[in-house]
Amino acid sequence: MRDLIKKILREQSNEDLLVEAKKTFFRRVTLPYDYNSVKDFVGYETMWEHYNKHYKGYTTKLNEALSKRKNPSKDIEKIIRGIKNYDTFTRNNAGGYYNHSLFFKDYITPNKTELSDELKKKINKDFSSLDNFKRQFDEEAAKVFGSGWCWLVIKNGRLKIVSTPNQDNPLMDNLGEPLLGLDVWEHAYYLNYMADRKKYIKNFWKIVNWDNVSKKYQELK
Repeated sequence: MRDLIKKILREQSNEDLLVEAKKTFFRRVTLPYDYNSVKDFVGYETMWEHYNKHYKGYTTKLNEALSKRKNPSKDIEKIIRGIKNYDTFTRNNAGGYYNHSLFFKDYITPNKTELSDELKKKINKDFSSLDNFKRQFDEEAAKVFGSGWCWLVIKNGRLKIVSTPNQDNPLMDNLGEPLLGLDVWEHAYYLNYMADRKKYIKNFWKIVNWDNVSKKYQELK
């Protein structure tokens, strides 16, 4: 029965993506892995709900908001950087769309990846050690009040850890260029961890896509 439910959910997800492809502006990124493949981090149900309910909702509402504008931009990063020119509804859903696109496609993976020597050296320089960086990141993520995100960014040549409320992205308020981000909204972990956000954060390091983070650092340094 459980396998049948998974099959139905998978087919429903594929149908939703086909519908989105016919719409204008933006659609969800395709997951480069199976819903159950990051179970050391979160389980199938959480991934399915997160991708097909929350992420889909932000995508739908962003398209809805942009459809009411004359000649809207189709460059999501441009929208994010210029978000002060948009209303709160668009800000929330553009951020939700962009953040989740990065999270699902670039930041997590079931595959084994490695931190580049260059980025590791930079982390050691700016945070004293990789372990110290992780500890500071964990602390910042844990203390986010309510809903939000925790980020590793680069600004003026220096790596920094910042957090943003709701679905805000560091680019919105010139906090830096994001290299890595963690969703700490309860919907991202509650089915697996209940109120234990700290354990969720700790397990994040098991599935970080260091290949992509290192590549992004190389582009932005």
